[in-house]
Amino acid sequence: MAVDHAAAEVDHLAAERAAARFDVEAMKIAWAGSRHAVDVADRMARLVASDPVFRKDNRTMLSRKDLFKDTLRKAAHAWKRIVELRLTEEEASLLRQYVDQPGYVDLHWGMFVPAIKGQGTEEQQKKWLPLAYKFQIIGCYAQTELGHGSNVQGLETTATFDPMTDEFVIHSPTLTSSKWWPGGLGKASTHAVVYARLITEGKDYGIHGFIVQLRSLEDHSPLPGVTLGDIGGKFGSGAYNSMDNGVLRFDHVRIPRDQMLMRLSQVTREGKYVQSDVPKQLLYGTMVYVRQSIVADASKALSRAVCIAVRYSAIRKQFGSQDGGPETQVLNYRTQQSRLFPLLASAYAFRFVGDWLNWLYTDVTQKLEVKDYSTLQEAHACTAGLKAVTTSATADAIEECRKLCGGHGYLNSSGLPELFAVYVPACTYEGDNVVLLLQVARILMKTVSQLTSGKQPVGTMAYMGKVQHLMQSKCAVKTEAFEARALRMAVNCAQNIGQASNQEEGFYERSPDLLEAAVAHIQLIIVTKFIEKVHQDIPGHGVKEQLQNLCNVYALYTLHKHLGDFLATGSLTPKQGALANEQLGKLYAQVRPNAVALVDAFNYTDHYLGSVLGRYDGNVYPALYEEAWKDPLNETVVPEGYHEYLRPLLKQQLKLSRL
Repeated sequence: MAVDHAAAEVDHLAAERAAARFDVEAMKIAWAGSRHAVDVADRMARLVASDPVFRKDNRTMLSRKDLFKDTLRKAAHAWKRIVELRLTEEEASLLRQYVDQPGYVDLHWGMFVPAIKGQGTEEQQKKWLPLAYKFQIIGCYAQTELGHGSNVQGLETTATFDPMTDEFVIHSPTLTSSKWWPGGLGKASTHAVVYARLITEGKDYGIHGFIVQLRSLEDHSPLPGVTLGDIGGKFGSGAYNSMDNGVLRFDHVRIPRDQMLMRLSQVTREGKYVQSDVPKQLLYGTMVYVRQSIVADASKALSRAVCIAVRYSAIRKQFGSQDGGPETQVLNYRTQQSRLFPLLASAYAFRFVGDWLNWLYTDVTQKLEVKDYSTLQEAHACTAGLKAVTTSATADAIEECRKLCGGHGYLNSSGLPELFAVYVPACTYEGDNVVLLLQVARILMKTVSQLTSGKQPVGTMAYMGKVQHLMQSKCAVKTEAFEARALRMAVNCAQNIGQASNQEEGFYERSPDLLEAAVAHIQLIIVTKFIEKVHQDIPGHGVKEQLQNLCNVYALYTLHKHLGDFLATGSLTPKQGALANEQLGKLYAQVRPNAVALVDAFNYTDHYLGSVLGRYDGNVYPALYEEAWKDPLNETVVPEGYHEYLRPLLKQQLKLSRL
């Protein structure tokens, strides 16, 4: 009976796909961006899935040491395959993505190399980048300290110039100045871009970057004056425990003067500090690159979780049977749809705003090459805010997907606990989300203060130029309602800050309201970019219609979730709010027949998805049963410890100690 039941569920999942009302292959292209992108991703995903070295089904059962060694093995094998197959940069990046195991290569390519490209001179790039590109050195990014993270200006590590030897002396003066958390630092990296307080001629010039060798290139032992190691296990099984997050202390370590990253400023042979004519905002270029990558990663993680939850919700049946008839698919319950479909819509929304952010980064980079820095602040605000909003939403959504899968979602074999554990650090690294949103809020307040001067806002803040209209009118158009809400919340904050005794005190007192205003602004950007995507020429039967439905779901769910803001600011009337909620329910009914096909469009292999519940073939129950027997506890029928602890207890033979 059990086998027949499982087979019926598999057939049912096939029926779900057959009922889809759109061209799934065309939706894959809409998701990936092009036919080329689909083909390359498909090829790299299958290359990884077919290679036994990249197996990961046993990852959560490995000890920390075995897990780290497994990570080293996979990274080395990935590099071997990249070289053997002569993969392009695009292909190599995708291969590393589908290996799907955090490791030192993430920071090497994602932080170390971009830091040198963004902050190093041409000479420094010519020296260091070829070594990094060939993995002749392994780099990490040593900024965060034990005592300071988000407050970069508070870092304590010092780099003091010694004109007698033409060297910088890197030193950790306190325990809290220990570098703490850099990925790849603990065991793998040979070099680091270290951020320290530059001191020359007795003056502190603030935080600057330095390339510092940490380990011998002969035997990998720490160099004199360098103390470093791993900071220990982290949340979850497997997950981010494959990464060697490290601790690092310096005891008067000397480096040549030319290992200071000198694109923005330099120290002369005589010890004079010289500021470059390149503005400090150029640092935003590196931050924009890293944060736009994080936004792209949010859509990947969220779409994986949603894919698992949707497929399993179509397989799982509970209640609803009458007279011995079949039970109801969980996906048919409106309560399940109201929790799951907004997350499905969010996955698409984050994907498309991530694509736009990638375009923005490319645009900023091209302008930087001709010394045009006009869009840097705009890019900084967008990437900071979108990083904060998408990572927080994704972390919450992965956990919600786990709950949507019921008890089975708690199993490691579901893939969801590990996915959550490996993803949730994104809410903190590269900028704590609250701190980032407050940075966005400062830019909003600056923009509001300039509205009366006649200076027209540009880019994603251009809507603020319609201040007279948006402050007075009732909104009938969806986008306009989001514009009015964002503007009115920002103006309200600015007015309240203006009543304070001083601006900084007012900003501090109104910081909770400022956070909400920043979120409103960023959500407007996401909705706007989703609408722009829908308005593009999208080929494929039914694809545009489905994207329109998902866009409406995302917008109306966001409106529903923040209805208090829309009502409090007068951007919507209570009647409009009620109509929006009613329309949302109708949209769920339109999404329902297409839900499984919409997650199929993510085009994830079972290997990458890493979930028994989210299997493409729907063969969930036999797979769950099979996975259970793979656990090390089941290697013996009688458990270790039985004779020492269980048998004496059962036989009442425990020896009682005398007090």
